[in-house]
Amino acid sequence: MVNYIITPLGGRVKYFLYGKEIFMYPRIKELREQHGLSQRKAAELLEMHTTQYQRYETGERTVPADFLIKLADLYNVSIDYIVGRSNERSTESENVG
Repeated sequence: MVNYIITPLGGRVKYFLYGKEIFMYPRIKELREQHGLSQRKAAELLEMHTTQYQRYETGERTVPADFLIKLADLYNVSIDYIVGRSNERSTESENVG
């Protein structure tokens, strides 16, 4: 049985698959599809193996910060948008201080 827990703003989704806790960020797939990219093409643009990209997109592997940075640069969105902390796609931010 698979149980889903969706966090606010469309952030990460937590579910259990074969007793293993899995976290995924639906916006990774949404952004790829909005840009008309296959998983293979997205992986190529991000300079990684397709299998590794698929594992990040499905939540089979923890998404590392360097991957989030590459995604944000590729799609010109903020990391906060990708992980669901914001609904603002903009990468512009105000300086603190």
